[in-house]
Amino acid sequence: MTQVNTEDVFFLKETLRLAKKGAGWSNPNPMVGCVIVKNGRIISRGYHKKAGEVHAEIDALNNAKTDAKNATLYVNLEPCSHYGKTPPCVNAIIKAGVTRVVCPFIDPNPKVQGNGIRILQKAGIQVITGILTEEAKRLNEAYLNFHIKKRPYIVLKFAVSLDGKIATRSGNSKWITNEKARRFARILRSNYQAILVGINTVITDNPHLDVQIKGKKDPIRIILDSRLRIPLNSYVLKDNNVLIATTKYADKKKKQQLIERNIPMVVYNSKKIQLKELLNDLVKREIISVLVEGGSEVLGDFLDKKLVDKVYVFSAPILIGGEKAISAISGKGVKSISEAVKLKQVTRKFLSDNILTMGYVY
Repeated sequence: MTQVNTEDVFFLKETLRLAKKGAGWSNPNPMVGCVIVKNGRIISRGYHKKAGEVHAEIDALNNAKTDAKNATLYVNLEPCSHYGKTPPCVNAIIKAGVTRVVCPFIDPNPKVQGNGIRILQKAGIQVITGILTEEAKRLNEAYLNFHIKKRPYIVLKFAVSLDGKIATRSGNSKWITNEKARRFARILRSNYQAILVGINTVITDNPHLDVQIKGKKDPIRIILDSRLRIPLNSYVLKDNNVLIATTKYADKKKKQQLIERNIPMVVYNSKKIQLKELLNDLVKREIISVLVEGGSEVLGDFLDKKLVDKVYVFSAPILIGGEKAISAISGKGVKSISEAVKLKQVTRKFLSDNILTMGYVY
């Protein structure tokens, strides 16, 4: 690491801006942008557009209108050094004659983990790290969590009244929040690889669980349904971009009907779906992030099991009342206030008269 200069900061910020263009589409890969600079001027830009397509560094090298010999390459994550669906980026960087690479931090993916930097340095390329590290890590927090904790990044999201209710005593929940908040929530879905709900939410609300915004990618819909009570005409079954988690105690006829419709399923031996077992399966499927939208039992189970990394709470200035109205989070909960889950790095966003509170769980 060398002394930070304003030029490096400026060009790295541009890589972060480019990287965001791949949000949702790059999964399970990280969002990566790349800028190539020669004689103080940007000669090319690139970003990782979609998993399976060329990485940001290759995209930038391909887009260059002049050769990259003696240029500096800026990228918001360590260049890869392994063969996956595409060849290693370090090979192309070396071949192009780049003499300096600036990246914020080492990729925790075991297939890389500093090896990309070592290969570049061995080839005589100067590598600078440690600039805009926190900003770069925040952008790819789900990817980093997946490789460090060996499980998907879990985000809870729910909408509540001021008295903490997500539905009335009859189960009605449309709509607690305003249209501006609901649109923001739909955009939020596109940032995560999967969205998860329990079967009660499907039966009660019959949600689409998609983004409904042009240019944004729909997440994989994960449904927890231990007995396969899901109606076959549910909106969530409109295509096979879905995964139903169920058990061997499920309705056999329904199971066969879903198989005939090519609906993906994972079946467990226990009567109740165990979250850690489910998350292990999601790791095998390379699902790096999950947005959990409910209902209250599902939210409570994730919280009780301490399987939460981030929380989004949309609150509306209404009071529902009633002891039989549904609270946002059920489950066992905590015995004392001192045991309550405390959110860190809390931020708030006003959406007309609604408020979005965001925070992290450490």
